Amino acid sequence: MGVSPQFQLLSRPRCHLCHEMETLLREVLPELGLEFSVHDVDSDPEWRRRFSGVIPVLLRDGQPVAKVRLDRRQLIRLAKRRRRTT
Repeated sequence: MGVSPQFQLLSRPRCHLCHEMETLLREVLPELGLEFSVHDVDSDPEWRRRFSGVIPVLLRDGQPVAKVRLDRRQLIRLAKRRRRTT
């Protein structure tokens, strides 16, 4: 069995789209046995430079996989996708 993907939500306080994506993640990922963490996009200079204008951003294993909006079906597909090996 492979290692579970690591999900991070880049967000900002008082961002309604961020809140919507976080709610979806809280509903779906535990059903799949997965977890995620939430981070303020402004807490890291690189995140702020790359994503400040497009939050929320969902990272999977450090790579952006969704920006601004995400629906349940897309999230399930992202969560079940196999981890790429290099």
